[in-house]
Parts: sequence; structure tokens; C-alpha cells
Amino acid sequence: MKKALMIAAALALTTSAAAAGKLEIFSWWSGDEGPALDALIKVYKQKYPSVAVDNATVSGGAGTNAKAVLKTRMLGGTPPDSFQAHAGQELIGTWVVANRMEDLSGLFKSEGWDKAFPKDLVRLISSKGGIWSVPVNVHRSNVMWYNPAKLKAWGVTVPKTWPEFLKTCSTLKAKGVAAPLVVGENWTQQHLWESVAIGTLGAKGWEDLWSGKLKFTDPRVVGVFTTFGKVMDCANKDASGLSWQQASDRVISGQSAFNIMGDWAAGYFTTTKKLAPNTGFGWAPAPGTTKTFVMLADSFGLPKGAKNRAEALNWLKVLGSKAGQDAFNPLKGSIAARTDSDLSKYNTYSRSAAADWKSNKIVGSLVHGAVAPESFMSAFGTVIDQYVASRNSSGAAAAAQQLAARAGIGK
Repeated sequence: MKKALMIAAALALTTSAAAAGKLEIFSWWSGDEGPALDALIKVYKQKYPSVAVDNATVSGGAGTNAKAVLKTRMLGGTPPDSFQAHAGQELIGTWVVANRMEDLSGLFKSEGWDKAFPKDLVRLISSKGGIWSVPVNVHRSNVMWYNPAKLKAWGVTVPKTWPEFLKTCSTLKAKGVAAPLVVGENWTQQHLWESVAIGTLGAKGWEDLWSGKLKFTDPRVVGVFTTFGKVMDCANKDASGLSWQQASDRVISGQSAFNIMGDWAAGYFTTTKKLAPNTGFGWAPAPGTTKTFVMLADSFGLPKGAKNRAEALNWLKVLGSKAGQDAFNPLKGSIAARTDSDLSKYNTYSRSAAADWKSNKIVGSLVHGAVAPESFMSAFGTVIDQYVASRNSSGAAAAAQQLAARAGIGK
């Protein structure tokens, strides 16, 4: 009798634990980004109070440390229930092609996300008939930042094309501004190259580059490298020693006039530097990219073999919901991937970005994982480094085309 009671008690405990549920979410959000993730978890806990959430964060390296740990777990057959990845080819080119992710097309249909998210975005997160992740936010890559008061003092306006930019650069140099453009370490130079490329090739040319219709060795793309070199001639010589924040500081101080950086810079200017939008700092689309929104997004997918699949699906539902996105993004400094968010919750810059998100042509960022697999991106920085040192446009284009072929771009 005693043994039977013990078994019954054990079964009751097991049933209770199963009813309570668990969820392990894996990300690289910590530090300044931690509160935004906490807000998302809070929304989840309100809907599913009995689920124990394990917030498995691996910080550092802008996600590189987390990706290394994730790789070990995925290949070892112990995936987290859901994990963060940049939306698009970073996930598709690594884990979807390896048949390690579940198709979320059914979830998109049942949740109405095929209508809530822009078609261009859904296309970027789709491959081989499937939709592979749920984007929780959107950042914009192609933003030119400046100090309005300094531009007025120098008597220049924001350039709308790269040829205009080069003329403005000459004007500013003549006025004693040694480095009209400020850039930082290698990845920020790749980030700049991306905006030069899109501003030169146009949105269609950019898309053709990643579908394989346009080769890197095409004269138009060789021309992108040449223009990039001229733009870099306007930049500071100590770039490799600067973080993106230190580069941004030089725009505010007036040491430089312009910086091309993603819109996380708006959060830095308002939160860290306590500057007011439109007076303390200004912004415009990078030259040549008006009416084009170069996007990157953080997203979560559902790995095959997730221990707590039902809880993970509910997590994805929260991520894609209006309530979830409007809790997360105002704290993250990004905008919702949905087009129906409550803009009263967002700051001046974010409201401006959200209006462009609804109306602009959307293309994916190279540097931030949307359009090319990681095998391409991990080596492209070397191409940029070599180009900056040699200024050999045709050599850089040929090297990039070799990388594209190896990465299977266009196949």
C-alpha cells in the first residue's frame, strides 16, 4: 500500500511538472538589451503563468559567442526550444539547409502574420516553400547621421547621392574638416560598403547580386568598389581603432560631418548621449537609397527536436503578436516588424522609421545576415580590408565573386 502511494505521488508530481511546462530561449541579448527581452518574457508569463522560462543568454561578440555555443548544441542534438538569429540567410543558409528547422508557414497563416508583416520581409525569411523564423523587430541599416547645427555652420546640406556626397566632401575639406566621414572598425566599413552598393546599383541591382543574376565581376559592381574607395578617401585614418559608438561621437562633437550606421545609433544618441532628435542629431537615408529600407531583423525559429515544442510555439506566437512587439521594441530602440504597431509607444526617430517601413521598398542587409549565408559574410571582411589597403577594385570584385560561388549564391 505504501509503495502504491509513493508511485501515485511520483506520478502526480510528474503530471504537475508537465502541466507547468518549461521553455528555454537562447539569445545574445544582455546588458542594455536585457530589459527589452525581459519585457517580452513578461508578456509570455502573463499568458502562460505556469511555464518556467529559462532565459539562456550568451553575451559578447555581437552574437558570435552565442552562435558558437548554438552550433555545438545543434550538432550535438540538444537544441534550445527556440533561439535568436538574424532573419534571412544567416538562419536559412546555416540551419534550414541542414534540415534542422521546422517550417512555420502554418503558424504564419493561423496567426495572420502573412498580412501583418510586409511581403518583402516574408520573402526574405522564406526559402524552398517554407517560412523559417518569426521576426520580432526591425532595424534599418542605411542611415546617414549628422549634427544639424554643424552642417548649418559649414553651409552644407545632406547629400542625396554618392556623387553629391563626394562634392560635399571636397567642400568640407576646403573648410578645414579633415575627415568629413567617420568610420570605425572593419564591420562598420562593410556596413558602409553595403550602403554605397545599394545607392549605386539600386534595390533591384542589389537583389540581383544575391540571386546570382548580377555577378560581382560585372562592371557595375566593380564600379561600386571604386566609388567606395573614393568615399573612404573622405574618412578618418584611424578607423580600425574606433568602435561604432566612438565613431558616432565624432559626428556629435563636429570633428566629422557624417556617419553611416544602423538605427541603433538613434538609441545611443537619445539614451546615452541625452540628445534630442532633429536638433542634437539628424538623420537621412544613406545617399542614393531614398525610398529604400535596408533591413535587418532579430528573429526566432523552432529547431527540430525541441524538448518543449508546444511552449516554444506559444513563445513564437507572443513574438509575432502586436502586444509582444510593442512591449519589446520601444525598449530595444527598434521598430516592430508588424505594420500595425501602436506608434504612440515609440520615439520620434522610430515613428519616422516606421512610416518608411510601411512605404519603402524593403531589401535585406548583407552585413547583418539577411541576404547572404554566414560562409560568405565571415570572409567578406577580408575582401574589404584588402581593398582598403590596395584600392584594387577589379581584384576585390573577383575575390567577392569567388566567395559567392563557394557560398552557393545564385544556385
